Amino acid sequence: MKRSSFAFLLFAATMLVAAPASHAVVLHFKTHMDGPSEFPAVPSPGIGFATVDIDTILHTMDVHADWSGLVGTTTVAHIHCCVAPDAAVPTAGVATTTPTFPGFPAGVTAGTYDASFDLTMASSFNPAFVTAHGGTVAGAEDAFIDGLLAGQAYFNIHTTFRAGGEIRGFLVPEPGIIGLLGLGLGAAFMATRRRRG
Repeated sequence: MKRSSFAFLLFAATMLVAAPASHAVVLHFKTHMDGPSEFPAVPSPGIGFATVDIDTILHTMDVHADWSGLVGTTTVAHIHCCVAPDAAVPTAGVATTTPTFPGFPAGVTAGTYDASFDLTMASSFNPAFVTAHGGTVAGAEDAFIDGLLAGQAYFNIHTTFRAGGEIRGFLVPEPGIIGLLGLGLGAAFMATRRRRG
């Protein structure tokens, strides 16, 4: 199976900075969630903040979320992928566990969630997302990371007030990731020049 361009660039960046294989490369993503960011927009005073950290060596994902002020009580939460925020219909299918993150607090208007996932396990993904990306967990992991790096994945908290989601936010890479990708592009460019020369 062909590896994605983002995965190659990330690998090239990692090699360029000569990180020992035993050291993790952690990708950090964050988002602010609110009702107006839903599609269609939801008139909710609820807000939230989420972070997602992916260790590309250990193939793990750590998820942290805080939220408050919801009109309804929580039912489910997960990450959807992959669609551009400026798409005509900016909605995507669920990429992570369904129907919800394991242990996500239900029946509350405010709370906190922390969990870790093994991205080599099928149970960390929606089976439909795995099927849509080559039918393998590795394909789903690559597509999910590509979507996160491209800003095409969003964290969504669904409630009794809005079954389709009361608050959401697109996850964006921390600035340091952009620098790593720039290094990766530079490494890829230099490798291409060396082969031609």
